Amino acid sequence: MPRPYWTGQIQISLVSFTVKLFVATEAKGEVRFHQISRRTGERVRHQKVLSSALDQSPDEAGSPVEKNDIVKGYEYTKGQYVTIEPEEIENLRVPSKHTVEITQFVDLGDLAPEYLEKPYFVVPENDFQAEAFAVVRRALEKTQKAALGKIAFGGREHVLALTAAPGEGMMAYTMRYQEELRDAAEYFREIKKVAINEDSLELAETLIRKKAAKFDPTKFTDGYEAALKELVEAKVRKAPVPKDEVQAPSRGNVVNLMDALRKSLGDKEAAPPEAKKKGPKSVPAPKKGIELVGGASQAGKHGAKRKSA
Repeated sequence: MPRPYWTGQIQISLVSFTVKLFVATEAKGEVRFHQISRRTGERVRHQKVLSSALDQSPDEAGSPVEKNDIVKGYEYTKGQYVTIEPEEIENLRVPSKHTVEITQFVDLGDLAPEYLEKPYFVVPENDFQAEAFAVVRRALEKTQKAALGKIAFGGREHVLALTAAPGEGMMAYTMRYQEELRDAAEYFREIKKVAINEDSLELAETLIRKKAAKFDPTKFTDGYEAALKELVEAKVRKAPVPKDEVQAPSRGNVVNLMDALRKSLGDKEAAPPEAKKKGPKSVPAPKKGIELVGGASQAGKHGAKRKSA
């Protein structure tokens, strides 16, 4: 098992137990590029140098700087810096570096996807912590709640959502702060308001039901990575380089939305023969209780449940 990314306590009122957090994601890309000089074909390497020399040492401009000689600096006025040593940052007085104090419990449906940032696996530090861990995990599962607190790592303090996961573990998600999200109204206010045709809506609902399936992440693969690999292999073999032959889709307006929806479903599914004979109301009414086309709060609830799995 890899080393934990963070080890510390979860504290809920007077209850506390120690956990380990492991990063739940990893980069899986197979193609790695280096920077190469077009002129010589040699690899280009980066080097940290002085941007400008002090007056007493003008010849040092552009001189390489060793890693141990580099510290963080904050520019408090133009050209003037206060330096911060690594140990000074390590000794910052931030309680959440060691303990996540749970301050609130929220419904899973209230965790809007745009706030969730990065997932972590959460396990008890050892067998002595297992009982408290299991009780809290089971309570979160039964109540369908997420525990919220704050945690400090990676150079900042994050909001952390703790949820029950399938099996015996828990998941933690770092979350974005409100000020990190742009105002959606600035992007949505220009969308033209249109009247929705009920027949078109029923066809769209039928199309959604037809293509509805249980989420299976194994069915999704990175086509861009596969195309990159194909390109690299062709160049290594000195074979013809594959090119994109698919033309960009036309940006013209949809002439007849109803026809496009019917063709997506197939005429037989869109309107059974018996219904066609009865006039314009040829589409059967959608079944009641279709969750896929429910309100935003219901969709968000299901989305958050999948994320917490």
